[in-house]
Amino acid sequence: MWVEECDSFAELCRGYLPYYLLIVLPIFIIIAPANPVVASHEFSVFRMSQYDLHGIPHGCRSAPISLEARSLTGWSTSRHCIVARALDITSENFQAIRQKAGALIVVLPEKLDKLNNEQKQHIMSLEESMIYGPESPIPVYFTQLNPELMLILEDIENGFITDDKAGSAAEALFNSISASGYQVVVSTSQAIAKTDVKVATLHGKLTGTGTEDRLPTIALVAHYDSLGAASELSFGAESNASGLAMLLELARLFSVLYSTGRSRPRYNLVFIVTGAGKLNYQGSKKWLEDQLDGLEGSVIQDASYVLCLDSLSSGENIYVHVSKPPKENSPGWSIYKELKAASDFMGNVNVEGVHKKINLADDSLAWEHERYSIRRLPAATLSTLKSYEDPLRNTILDVVQEGQIDRLHKHTSVVAEALARHMYNISYSQMFSEPLSVSKDSLNMWMDYLSSQPRTASLLADKQNPLVNILKETMQKYLGDVKVTFHTPDKRDPEFVFYDTTKATMNVYNVKPAVFDLFLTIAIALYLGVVYLVVHNFPHVYNFSTRISKCKSS
Repeated sequence: MWVEECDSFAELCRGYLPYYLLIVLPIFIIIAPANPVVASHEFSVFRMSQYDLHGIPHGCRSAPISLEARSLTGWSTSRHCIVARALDITSENFQAIRQKAGALIVVLPEKLDKLNNEQKQHIMSLEESMIYGPESPIPVYFTQLNPELMLILEDIENGFITDDKAGSAAEALFNSISASGYQVVVSTSQAIAKTDVKVATLHGKLTGTGTEDRLPTIALVAHYDSLGAASELSFGAESNASGLAMLLELARLFSVLYSTGRSRPRYNLVFIVTGAGKLNYQGSKKWLEDQLDGLEGSVIQDASYVLCLDSLSSGENIYVHVSKPPKENSPGWSIYKELKAASDFMGNVNVEGVHKKINLADDSLAWEHERYSIRRLPAATLSTLKSYEDPLRNTILDVVQEGQIDRLHKHTSVVAEALARHMYNISYSQMFSEPLSVSKDSLNMWMDYLSSQPRTASLLADKQNPLVNILKETMQKYLGDVKVTFHTPDKRDPEFVFYDTTKATMNVYNVKPAVFDLFLTIAIALYLGVVYLVVHNFPHVYNFSTRISKCKSS
């Protein structure tokens, strides 16, 4: 009986078993416990800023990724995508990665507003090397840490033993075969230059008592864009949501004073909201060219003073940055004196002048007032930052901090009082008190709105941008003769170029290393070879097994 069953099985192997294997093996693979869905992870990532300024490329030049993930210490070639925490990457690391690696994923802490000063300085230093250093030919993306990504990071950091850490060649070989890895895939097209770029600059006016053309004019300026290592993460709460919020609150306050003839001063007050401020103040540059070189006349032609508002809520002191110290009894000298008097009256605010000459040999200007000073308009920038090189001006860490609204409210009150004392020529009373006082709720509302959305120039460079429309409606509510002008870069020799692909989806797949596929292929080939030999030589195998069985039974 047993011999007959073996003969039947041998006949089955000779005739149909190879075809059964083709069906059975895929079924076993399908019902295997390894779930391909569990091995796939999806994250939102934000590409490093990319733009050209005056023909010089900045940021990363590439977008798609399909590479093996490695840690900061485990990568070696351009076939590796480095996934590392921002706090572990130094400027020196980044320069080496930029030159030799295939891609970089920078993992940011979950809560950027909870970092200590040392951690903030580390990330801002890294950003500075990214923004102002040489262009990066590899894709660089940012993402925020979460529990799922934390597990992947730990696997990447602990799952590989590099050749220099392995105890022997056999250990390194075994690790390369047995270790699990990750494949990072960002399926997006290469970034291309935007063609329909329009940078908006808005201005409105409050006209004083008297003949409009003969009245002195004071201009208040603030740019509305921000800058950071990643366009989609640049919220710019300090630089320059605070300056813009102050300008809009001053427009609200002075619109009340200008609403009646009895309280209207003998000054014209112009409010200018500029675009592309982070790109060497291109908005102010173009607006001044249109105003001063055009044929239609200018609202700022004979301005007695221009005050630029930039970063006004990070510290207790207010610094008055000038390119040339104002002469005694000039409007600039008077406004500076009134700022100090108002700060003394308010208390806990110190006003200090900072003088820096304009260096035309530099690629970029330090402060926005320098654009106006170059056109021979007396100007200054008010800021709580003492140096134009402060990294807080260009960082993704620029989010709303505790106590920021209180400081902005206090500084807005000082600036409002100083302007009112200068224009009304009084120094003995407080102009803005209840019911007409600086509104903390209004400042808080503007700060929340402005800092809740990324505001890099490339994201706002379209004609129907919602932010620009809201700014226009607000200015029309308080000011007269509100106009919006658009700056389109020259097509033949553009001053700046913006690129698309600012965010994408990153898929991370749990995979084995390439060397594992090689050994697996060899093992499968050997297995199939053995099966083939057994099937086609089954009578010999059968006879051999029968003899062994008889030997054992005897």
